[in-house]
Amino acid sequence: ILNILGPDYPECLESHGEDEELLKAENEKQMNSSREAFVKLTLHFLRMMKQAQLADHLESTELVDKKVQCVFEGIAKAGNPTLLNQIYTELFITEGGTAEVNEHEVRQIETAFRKPDRPETSITQEDIFNASPGRDEPIRTVLTKGVAGIGKTVLTQKFTLDWAEGKANQDIQFIFPFTFRELNVLKEKKFSLVELVHHFFIETKQAGISSFEDFQVVFIFDGLDECRLPLDFRKTRILTDPKKSTSVDVLLINLIKGKLLPSSRLWITTRPAAASQIPAECIDMVTEVRGFTDPQKEEYFRKRFSDKKLASKIISHIETSRSLHIMCHIPVFCWITATVLEDVLKTIEGGELPKTLTEMYIHFLVVQAKVKKVKYDEGVETDPHWSPESRKMIESLGKLAIDQLQKDNLIFYESDLTECGIDIRAASVYSGVFTHIFKEERGLYQDKVFCFVHLSVQEFLAALHVHLTFINSGVNLLEEQQKNTQTENHFYQCAVNKALQSTSGHLDLFLRFLLGLSVQTNQNLLQGLLKQTRISPQTNQETINYIKKKLSESLSAEQKINLFHCLHELNDRSLVEEIQRSLNSGSLSTNELSPAQGSALVFILLSSDDLDVFDLKKYSASEQALLRLLPVVKASEKALLSGCNLSERSCEALCSILSSQSSSLRDLDLSNNDLKDSGVEVLCRGLESPHCELETLRLSGCMITEEGCSLLTKALSSPSSRLKELNLSYNHPGDAGVTLLEKLSQETLRYGETYDGSIIPAGLCLFSPSDSCQLTIDTNTVNRKLKLSDNNRRVTRVEEDQSYPDHPDRFDGDCQLLCKDGLISCCYWEVEWKGEVYISVSYRRISKNGDSHAFVFGRNDQSWSLFCSDVKGYSVLHSNTEIYLQSSSSVSKRVAVHVDHPAGTLSFYRVSSDTLIHLHTFNTTFTEPLYPGFTVWFPGSSVCLCRVECTECPPVRETL
Repeated sequence: ILNILGPDYPECLESHGEDEELLKAENEKQMNSSREAFVKLTLHFLRMMKQAQLADHLESTELVDKKVQCVFEGIAKAGNPTLLNQIYTELFITEGGTAEVNEHEVRQIETAFRKPDRPETSITQEDIFNASPGRDEPIRTVLTKGVAGIGKTVLTQKFTLDWAEGKANQDIQFIFPFTFRELNVLKEKKFSLVELVHHFFIETKQAGISSFEDFQVVFIFDGLDECRLPLDFRKTRILTDPKKSTSVDVLLINLIKGKLLPSSRLWITTRPAAASQIPAECIDMVTEVRGFTDPQKEEYFRKRFSDKKLASKIISHIETSRSLHIMCHIPVFCWITATVLEDVLKTIEGGELPKTLTEMYIHFLVVQAKVKKVKYDEGVETDPHWSPESRKMIESLGKLAIDQLQKDNLIFYESDLTECGIDIRAASVYSGVFTHIFKEERGLYQDKVFCFVHLSVQEFLAALHVHLTFINSGVNLLEEQQKNTQTENHFYQCAVNKALQSTSGHLDLFLRFLLGLSVQTNQNLLQGLLKQTRISPQTNQETINYIKKKLSESLSAEQKINLFHCLHELNDRSLVEEIQRSLNSGSLSTNELSPAQGSALVFILLSSDDLDVFDLKKYSASEQALLRLLPVVKASEKALLSGCNLSERSCEALCSILSSQSSSLRDLDLSNNDLKDSGVEVLCRGLESPHCELETLRLSGCMITEEGCSLLTKALSSPSSRLKELNLSYNHPGDAGVTLLEKLSQETLRYGETYDGSIIPAGLCLFSPSDSCQLTIDTNTVNRKLKLSDNNRRVTRVEEDQSYPDHPDRFDGDCQLLCKDGLISCCYWEVEWKGEVYISVSYRRISKNGDSHAFVFGRNDQSWSLFCSDVKGYSVLHSNTEIYLQSSSSVSKRVAVHVDHPAGTLSFYRVSSDTLIHLHTFNTTFTEPLYPGFTVWFPGSSVCLCRVECTECPPVRETL
């Protein structure tokens, strides 16, 4: 406000002074500019500050200012709040956001940051209402999603503070921040929109501002997931008069719909599960707060600790534990981690730092107990930190946590606390003693509302309460009929079953904590809360075995992944380590894995840092392998499934992925699978889904006819289709199918750019005569044991050296050669062979000197080869890895090669009459131009470049 007033503000104030009539006249004038309005409002604030009888308003104003300027990490009530601008760390915010998913928020965090480098449109908080490039429509309503503790509230606070300090969005005249917690209290009352603003921002009423149509106003509604108002967007009556009173829910609905004050802007924040309360047509842009990226995490800890060595130790430790590293994407968990590790590093020299979530939260509880003992009980840190009073408090908070968790409640009121034996008059003591675990929030005009600082804290205390109750009394709180005759084995198996019964996974983290609390080292940390009874190692092992048995059952991928996290909390990594060894040795085949081992493989792959490209052939080129690894396909950016013997059944599974609201898949290669039109029909159901994000689809050599082309044309003509590239080479579209596809290319698929800069249709990349390459042998590369003939088109291995001149490009040790022209787009050629030869492509820089087999095409990472032998049949090689394809009985003497450099595919075919039989496809990323090359192995062996003069694409079928 002072920035807007400018340097003349003191004179302006003096001229108005105490003149009531002048102030009244000013208020009666037409406020035609934002500057004039702000001058009036500011003058009134200053006037109020001089009047003792309005001290209560002054206190409210200071409270609002303090709420914007200060931040309370994890707690909304503390003696020494921190200035927001001192510690604020930028958050990773994306435009678009993930669609609503019915799963535990920790699961969402675990999946959201598997691929931090995947292409996304990021956005800063100051640009939240600015349209992205290419978007013409103005943005009125923004919905921002994010899991609990991810920073949504702080984000809106920073937006408001930057505006108030004149740093951003100065086109806005008023920002009115509301929380749904505040609005819930007014559920039974009636207001007009103007009255609602006056109720929460009384200064606007005192300033006489009762019309907001002429101003740029932003309403912030924080915490839609906590809304208890009946938001019925279908049946609510239309309201356009901002001065007409009605219920708060009717006001909100009409404001969101744009019927009420359509010139205003709205910013709504919510946890993902509640986003569907707002109809999609009412939202102009969706954003998602993704928390901290890895660099932002590091920035947070370095800002928090002035001791650089301490910050570095904490950052280094977090990176060693995947569970902690994932959770630190949540700012609240960064604060918990910082609190714990700062204490542990000061008290433990050379000892073990917490690596599991359970260890971290137990330490957190212990740290707070120490704070209570020293700060409130006048003790010292060496005193026992568990007293009767603190044990009673843990019992009460734990009972509240489990009761409300089972009801799926995240905020609590006086009656909830009273029911758990918590005296509401002592609630502030709870907040003062364990301020970092349980927080009390109070709006300006509402009763007290309570909640835990994060859902994970509630889940930990709930698990601790269930654990302590069972250990101390033998009662299982998870069963309706609570008895104290249950065995330890039954108790933990019951907990596993209870969590698996929840389709939303709301007990997943609770189960991790409960099982982690059974570990001996964790129980040692809880001395003083527990009786002498301990969970035996034998019980832990039986629980581990029970979980491994469950992993063999038909569970969802998310459930299995959580069970692996449970094994991690129990310090068992045997399954994961076993599969990891198989992966590292290259001996893994998914067809040989047990169900539990298959689940371990999925867990490992989903836990990897890079899921950009999933290549099924690395595990097994089979439909069975695909169906077992579907969760990995779903989480990948690009799936390479070419030549894997897939059928219509695979299309059903892939359709489910494409239709999923959380599918990351952008690039799908299904080439050289016998899908036929029936498979395409199933696949099209996924392509037609509004949730399908696919941009590239390769269906080369899939036995598709005119019928399949018609189905694809219909599916991809949908306005929601995002497909940019479609490859239907080596199919049977017929003239009618080609006509349909050409029309689709013109109307639907966008154009792309090739490596050489020429513009070509990136859609229909049909193999055609234009793909055919007339190769020319580079005579400067030919080894002296190779003889050229037939106008340099035939190469034969001979015993005597040929009289070729010396040249630095000539192959010296191996009987090899390269062709002249480098390939950077699509190219097709055919070769006739005899004896034993390698038909290859290579980067030009491959070594040409030496007699080691490491320089042979396919025996290094710079070349790819098809080995052809009269005796041994066919095999393919790359990086000295060889895959055998078929026996000699089916060998023909003509081979076709197709390279799609931009797509990263290299395919080999056996030519039989006028039909191509697919042998193998390499899927990779080519970083340099490719040069066709040949190795002619034994004397008498030969290769000959064929002239390809076809008028249409030859049919393709799979190898039998």
